[in-house]
Amino acid sequence: MALFKRRTKGKPGEWYYCVQHQRVEEGPQCRAADRLGPYATREEASHAMEHVADRERDWQADSRWND
Repeated sequence: MALFKRRTKGKPGEWYYCVQHQRVEEGPQCRAADRLGPYATREEASHAMEHVADRERDWQADSRWND
């Protein structure tokens, strides 16, 4: 029995954004290190990189991270 060969099964209706392929996928198709999500809708997943950029700006502006 091989370890770590099991694919993660997603729930129906879960959407992910794959940063490697730069596309929205239904269910976890790519490895966890390459995907963002799960998101409730395809539309939310399509804006994943915008959310990442927003969070990054917030962290950069947070004085607790800029000692």
